[in-house]
Amino acid sequence: MCTVPIRTVLTVITATTALVLTGLWVGYNVNMLPLDASSNAPTYDALFKVLFSIGMVLFLGIVILLVYSLFRFRRRSGDLSDGLAIEGNLPLEIVWTAIPAIVVLFVGIYSYDIYERMGGMVALNDHSAMAHTAMDHSAMDHSGMASGEVSQARVWGGIGGAGMDAAPTGAVLPVEVTAMQFAFIFHYPDANITSGELHVPTGQPVELHMEARDVIHAFWVPQFRLKQDVIPGQPTVLSFTATKAGSYPIVCAELCGPYHGGMRSTVVVHEPEAYATWLQQNSPASTTT
Repeated sequence: MCTVPIRTVLTVITATTALVLTGLWVGYNVNMLPLDASSNAPTYDALFKVLFSIGMVLFLGIVILLVYSLFRFRRRSGDLSDGLAIEGNLPLEIVWTAIPAIVVLFVGIYSYDIYERMGGMVALNDHSAMAHTAMDHSAMDHSGMASGEVSQARVWGGIGGAGMDAAPTGAVLPVEVTAMQFAFIFHYPDANITSGELHVPTGQPVELHMEARDVIHAFWVPQFRLKQDVIPGQPTVLSFTATKAGSYPIVCAELCGPYHGGMRSTVVVHEPEAYATWLQQNSPASTTT
C-alpha cells in the first residue's frame, strides 16, 4: 500500500488553507456591486459574496494547479520517451467528485433560502389568488381606499416584501406601474399623480402594482437588487424599501422590441421632507393654482 509522505500532506493542507483564505478575502473585500440603496440589498449581497468567494477559490486553485503542472511536468529538452502510463486514482476521483457536489448542494440550499425569504416562492401557480387579488385591486380603484390601505394578497411574482428580514414598518406607498413599448409610467392613486419617473421616500415600504400593455418587460433597479418581469394580462407585485437618497436608473431587462435599449427611466429617492414637497408641487390641486 502506497503511503503519502507527511511533508506532502502538510504542503497540501497549507496550500488549501491559504487558497481558501485568499478566496474569502477577495470575495468579502473586493466590491463589484453597485451602491446598495434598499433594505433588500444586504441579503442579496451576502449571497453574492459567498458565490464570489467560492468562484475565486475554484478559479485560483485551477489556475495555480495548471501553471504548476505546465512547469513541473513539462517535457525536458531531448526527452523523446513516452509519459508514465497512469490509470485511475480512486481517492483523487472521490475528492474531486465530493467537493463539487458539496459546493453545489450548499449553494442550492442557500440560494433557495434567500429566494424564499424574498417572497419568490409565494403562490407561484395559485390562479385563485391571482383572481382574488385582481378583484381586490378593482374594488380598491372604485371605492377609493384611504392612504396606505392596500390589499395584502399577493399575486404571481410578489417579490421583496413580507419575506425579507427586518422589514421596515409603516404605511405602504402604493404605486401603479404601466410598462409599454418603450416607457414606464408611474401613477400614484392616493395623490392622483402620474409621472415618467418613480419618486419614493426613504424608509417607507413601497409596493409596485405592475402591468404590461403589450409584451413582456422587466423592471430592474440594480441599486435595489430587484428585477421583476412585467407580463401582459398578469398582475405583478414588487415591494421594496429605499434606504439612501439619490437618483438610480430603472432598466427594462427583457428584450421587448427594437428600442428596448432605450427603455429606461429613473427612480428618485427623497428624504421624507423632500418627498412631501415633491407630492405637494406635483399634486393636481397645486398645479391648478
